[in-house]
Amino acid sequence: MINSRLRFRFSDVSKSFDVLVLGSGIAGLSFALKAVQQGHTVAILTKKNKADSNTNWAQGGIAAVTSPEDDIEKHVQDTLIAGDGLCREKIVREIVADGPARVQELVDLGLKFAREANSEYDLGREGGHSARRILHVKDMTGKAIEDALLRAISREPKIALYEHLFGIDLITIGQGKNRRLQGLYALEVHDGRVITFRAPVIMLSTGGAGRVYQFSTNPEIATGDGIAMAFRAGAEIRNLEFIQFHPTSLFTQNNKRFLISEAVRGEGAVLRNLAGEAFMPRYHAQADLAPRDIVARAIDSEMKASGAPHVWLDITHRNATYLRKRFPKIYRTCKELGFDLAKDLLPVVPAAHYTCGGVATNLSGETDLRGLYACGEVACTGLHGANRLASNSLLEAVVIAHRAANSVTRYIAKHRNLASKPIPEWIDLGGTDEDERVVISHNWDELRRTMWDYVGIMRTTKRLERARTRIANLEREIHDYYRNFSVDPELLELRNMATVARLVISCALQRTESRGIHAITDFPKTRKRATDSRVRSSP
Repeated sequence: MINSRLRFRFSDVSKSFDVLVLGSGIAGLSFALKAVQQGHTVAILTKKNKADSNTNWAQGGIAAVTSPEDDIEKHVQDTLIAGDGLCREKIVREIVADGPARVQELVDLGLKFAREANSEYDLGREGGHSARRILHVKDMTGKAIEDALLRAISREPKIALYEHLFGIDLITIGQGKNRRLQGLYALEVHDGRVITFRAPVIMLSTGGAGRVYQFSTNPEIATGDGIAMAFRAGAEIRNLEFIQFHPTSLFTQNNKRFLISEAVRGEGAVLRNLAGEAFMPRYHAQADLAPRDIVARAIDSEMKASGAPHVWLDITHRNATYLRKRFPKIYRTCKELGFDLAKDLLPVVPAAHYTCGGVATNLSGETDLRGLYACGEVACTGLHGANRLASNSLLEAVVIAHRAANSVTRYIAKHRNLASKPIPEWIDLGGTDEDERVVISHNWDELRRTMWDYVGIMRTTKRLERARTRIANLEREIHDYYRNFSVDPELLELRNMATVARLVISCALQRTESRGIHAITDFPKTRKRATDSRVRSSP
């Protein structure tokens, strides 16, 4: 909480709900549907349009055991292997076991996963999976899920959906173990008003923090807002050093990175270096279908060894008819950028993709701040460990959303008395200094370059310490600007990104080993005993 922005006296509360949901991806929308069905008043807040979410960008699909040729134990073991010793096995088993039922609920909402001619699911395969178990809607699975959930939300009159409302900070009451949520301050993006929401429960489903890096497959909204808000409110943040780099994003001269789904390699695509050699068999027995951390590091190694700006992805053995049908969005986008998927080798490089750590929760989405829940990429349940298995993210979101709704009902029954407690008033400090706006644009660029150069795929202690110093300087400048001028979306995102960058570095410096995504040359070996990295503030 930034006390300099608050006046501690009773103020009129603009909005009151039982439950606030921040974010409109698969985690938030699934949870909102379950919560309203249990009789709660629910508001969904999203800082952009309702369909702007990481979910909407997901190409691959959702991993779940639906085939008689697959089984739960195989999925569990694949997840544990990918997580490199840091997964919480009990949580892995429960989430994987719950998967088929939660997938069926999506189907019941009208989601039409791709099927074979015999009506069985057309299951894809991705890196790290020992069987075909990826349910998909071609290469637009995320959009299909988002559309189905938004249709369901539109049929629920008791759910209020607010677009262009940016969560600023959580409001808490009490001290120590007695602290709990009261509500939220949110910026109305179009007119600059700050609205106070009162609610005993807030679900953070704000997605990850990929935009903290210079090169990312994430949409622009992925600025770590929920992680930063939870940290400032005193919740535990866990294992944030594990930022997953997707091995194959399309290399372009304008620095934008378009994701080439892992499912392309699942259908036979091969990675080649600039000499044309298929190099992945030298790095792992599963070759091009090895877990993402291994493939990303292999590509990084090949690029550094040759000085090449990229490697090649080759699926030219497949004909255009098949590729247009299986990967319509990827095929079309590559064509627009001058590449024919059926004829050309694609230049690809790794890019920041998924935040495996986050706000620490249990299987019910509960954090250690009472009333605060987290679900989806913003959270750290222990499912992903040191490296997420492909397509387990959407699975985790629907399972935890389901369990969290039951927990919330029990919590609200005990804490309805918060309505009588005073809430501090937000102070608008007024105006901006245009001469100082360069702080935002300059620091935005410097922060992301610092993270890419010093906290990337391969790390050293010296680089991490340099990054810590640079980010600390940026944070001081950003905080000074925040204390003296009116807030706006760019400032709030930059403030959150700087906080998350500091937490990533802090967690990385705690881990004196190489494990999963976190590879550090000073400590190349993996310790026998896996431990979590943890950070929290003292609000």
